Amino acid sequence: MEKIKVGVVGTGFIGPAHIEALRRLPNVEVAALCEVTAELARQKADSLGIARSYTFEELLKQDDIQSIHICTPNFLHYSQSKAALEAGKHVICEKPLAKDLKEAEELVQLAAQTGLVNAVHFNLRYYPLARQMKVMREKGDLGEIYSIIGSYLQDWLFYETDYNWRLEPDKSGDSRAIADIGSHLMDIIEYITGLKTTAVLADFNTIHKTRKKPLKPVETYSGKMLQPEDYADVPINTEDHANVLLRFDNGNKGVITVSQVSAGRKNQMKLEIAGAKKTFAWNSEAPNEMWIGNRDGYNENLMRDPSLMYSEARSVVSFPGGHNEGFPDTSKQMFKEVYEAIAAGKQPENPTFPTFADGYRELLICEKILESNRKQAWVEV
Repeated sequence: MEKIKVGVVGTGFIGPAHIEALRRLPNVEVAALCEVTAELARQKADSLGIARSYTFEELLKQDDIQSIHICTPNFLHYSQSKAALEAGKHVICEKPLAKDLKEAEELVQLAAQTGLVNAVHFNLRYYPLARQMKVMREKGDLGEIYSIIGSYLQDWLFYETDYNWRLEPDKSGDSRAIADIGSHLMDIIEYITGLKTTAVLADFNTIHKTRKKPLKPVETYSGKMLQPEDYADVPINTEDHANVLLRFDNGNKGVITVSQVSAGRKNQMKLEIAGAKKTFAWNSEAPNEMWIGNRDGYNENLMRDPSLMYSEARSVVSFPGGHNEGFPDTSKQMFKEVYEAIAAGKQPENPTFPTFADGYRELLICEKILESNRKQAWVEV
């Protein structure tokens, strides 16, 4: 079997996560890696066991590389995705797809013109029980959806000394918590429920109005005590925490909370979807079980077990019941579907995976949430 050769751009947290997932697919070879300089690319490629290393422009010139994974900071997604499509490469891009709607719209149109496979890494859809909830809803098990409660909580920016490029709007965009983790939440809500968000009312809070940016690279002071002079005070104007009321196209309502300053919450997305027949509740930190609430009978706990799930959800399950699957498996399951399309050579008519169009949709909702917070008023999507 001839393997599809892949180039990965960027080696922060998410680049190596893509590489690990891709290595679990039998028809894919991670052939090349790219970084900002040739020296850094070589160093990272050696550490990750990848034979070839390039700068971005060099990578695009490699004829045997069929697909490119964009795993760089947000402000590079548009230019790099565009260049990769123009070079005839299939593109899998991290979210958000671009910094604004105009850029995202251009990428959606360019991808459609080329016919190349395009995907945005909304991998959290690929927890098996997220797919099961979607299928149960489609089969009528949930009934008409009455309300949705969602939250996505983290604590990695809890202290004023916590610092990262995502805090800088020129690299990350005008929204932080909503754009970073809220986009996953909004995507999975619409994916599972089939509803469209029609209006939003947002209220943001910046807990740390000033943060202390380290003046030295992390590696140099790891394990050492920093002195006050080792920091620069940086004003922060993106949100640490946000609450958003939602209206949906079935006339009913929902609410979400996102926070990057919730002590002890490392990466917890929770959903509670109440319908006319049942309620579904699920928590990404315990992803192999789903609570099903009933009014007139026992509540149920569904364990992730392919033999207990609908056949339409089994394709994203690799192991039998009791053999837990988690975060790294979500990317593998998503890439499995994406690379079936790449093997066929073109974007499917009805892709099962999140596309550039889905990336545009989430950017649209995020921009409306930002506008709502600025106006302190309801904004239609």
